[in-house]
Amino acid sequence: MTVERKRAQIRIAGKVQGVFFRASAREQARARNLGGWVRNNPDGTVEAVLEGPADDVEEVVEWAHHGPKAAQVDDIDVQWMDPKGDVQTFEVRR
Repeated sequence: MTVERKRAQIRIAGKVQGVFFRASAREQARARNLGGWVRNNPDGTVEAVLEGPADDVEEVVEWAHHGPKAAQVDDIDVQWMDPKGDVQTFEVRR
């Protein structure tokens, strides 16, 4: 049985920097063994790439709609892509 894999690139806007969004996203992704990365952007958004089993990627994308307790998500843009298989671990980028 083959597990369907997905890749999502998301950009989250709102009060998402300085509220442990990146660290929380890393915890969410690593708990599900997803690959990818998360970073703060100069425009105040947070951007992430998630890749792994489809259900797990979808769960983290759903989590990103509200983020950690101190965050206030105003908007989220999700782009679904074919998985590339180029990410094995999940990291916080600076």
